[in-house]
Amino acid sequence: MHSFGYRANALLTFAVTILALMCAIASLSDNLNSPSPTSQLQVLNINWFQKKPDGDDEVSMTLNISANLQSVFTWNTKQVFVFLAAEYETPTNSLNQVSLWDGIIPSKEHAKFWIHTTNKYRFIDQGSNLQGKDFNLTLHWHVMPKTGKMFADKLVMSGFRLPEAYR
Repeated sequence: MHSFGYRANALLTFAVTILALMCAIASLSDNLNSPSPTSQLQVLNINWFQKKPDGDDEVSMTLNISANLQSVFTWNTKQVFVFLAAEYETPTNSLNQVSLWDGIIPSKEHAKFWIHTTNKYRFIDQGSNLQGKDFNLTLHWHVMPKTGKMFADKLVMSGFRLPEAYR
């Protein structure tokens, strides 16, 4: 006859093994999802474009951000972190990224949104590199699952340009 401790150990080991197997299946099932998010971004106005006293360029813009990220949600999604970044090149850096806005989407019901806003974070370039600069607006999102690894993706929208002169 087996002792109580031996039986408890066998039951606990079996339960943990089944739990680990269920977590692995849940994590792998997310790979079957093929999200197809959509987004539309508009720069409505350049509120100001100025050179700061320390020589850095600063931009404030009014934006329309609309997105439908419902397809990135699965039964295993806890929340989605989303942010909008301005991306551009300078002579010293091949890629500069400046976060303009961010948010957390807690559920699929909130994943279709439209926001009219100014940039939440300051768009500053260290130097005088923004005059007449072409830039992309990129909507990034990070899917935070209940179990498994995080997933990140983005939509890049090009064709935006800053003014030639300060205002």
